[in-house]
Amino acid sequence: MRLFIDCNCDRNYVRQEIPFVDHVRDQSLANVQLFIYDVGNGSGGRTYLLDFKGAQNYTEIQGEISYETTPNMTPDEIRKGLVAKIKLGLLKYLLESDLAYEITYSINSKGNSTIEQMSVEDPWNNWIFEIYGEAELSKESSRNEFEYEVGFESDRVTEKWRIRADLELNQATSKFEQNNETFTSDRLRYSADGSIVRSLTDHWSAGIFAGARHNTFTNQNLFTYIRPAIEYNIFPYREVLQRELVFAYRIGYFYNNYIDTTIFEKDSEGVLDHSLDVQLRYRQPWGNIFTRLRGSTFIKDFNKNRIQLFSRLSVRIFKGLGVTFSGNFEVIRDQINLPAGDASIEDVLLQQKQIATDFELGFRVGISYTFGSAFNNIINNRL
Repeated sequence: MRLFIDCNCDRNYVRQEIPFVDHVRDQSLANVQLFIYDVGNGSGGRTYLLDFKGAQNYTEIQGEISYETTPNMTPDEIRKGLVAKIKLGLLKYLLESDLAYEITYSINSKGNSTIEQMSVEDPWNNWIFEIYGEAELSKESSRNEFEYEVGFESDRVTEKWRIRADLELNQATSKFEQNNETFTSDRLRYSADGSIVRSLTDHWSAGIFAGARHNTFTNQNLFTYIRPAIEYNIFPYREVLQRELVFAYRIGYFYNNYIDTTIFEKDSEGVLDHSLDVQLRYRQPWGNIFTRLRGSTFIKDFNKNRIQLFSRLSVRIFKGLGVTFSGNFEVIRDQINLPAGDASIEDVLLQQKQIATDFELGFRVGISYTFGSAFNNIINNRL
């Protein structure tokens, strides 16, 4: 058996623990192909979908196995569980191979006993909480930077509901010296956001989002918002690990109280706005596609709008050759929060305040080509 695995996992460990197959680096050489897709789940862990595809003399043998982890599991526990699932999925291929008569197996006492259905009482009622903090200090001869961030996150996920609440505080201080002058920047941001989403059918969902924040960089002394939303997935949500095409519409109201008077001579204002998101994600043996397009506008002034596009494409061209493209483009016509007056050299050098712009553009491309031995299963991590 020649096994090809495409996954975000510890490949060396998999090769070490499954030595009874040849691990090949190109899927065209394999007669068993395994594609492992993963996504975050309600417990704070991840759900893995193991998609087995037979080729050549195993073409008729296909199958899927799921594997779920929790945030309390160590990386070693996760990889051991994943390997156990891989071995389970390989069993039907082994039964059709020359190794079939070399298989020995045993069933422990639990397998021979009657399985009793027991209800498990969850004292946390599906709630997951996380408290985090981070601090960063960097120093050069002409620049000092210190930044810290603390936050709290909570999630409750069931088949029908998803409830979130997040709190975050971030403060950054920078000093820059040039020509015997010292420029100082202090940026402060804190926010509170929450959402409640209800699954209506296997394709439809609805929810409401609300929050408040203070941000010196964006000239917002107080920003509050509330936005109901509705979402439709072309594919059933149970297929989200492999493909999704989602349309989400939001409509709502936000209120801005500004630190400095804006370029539109406003100290505060309330705005009705709405947005439409289209998100495509496709995971297949030949590669992955992810694209998100979002358009938003003010309801009373369609000239105030924003269009955001991000795409990433990873393609396996042929044996050993892979190419990745990613790019983003944003048209920006809704910066009503910009303070009046020209930006100072201090604002520009230290990025202390948001600067006016009409667009943002970025593009990345990567290529990789692997060649050489395709059947080397030896693990050697020595210096």
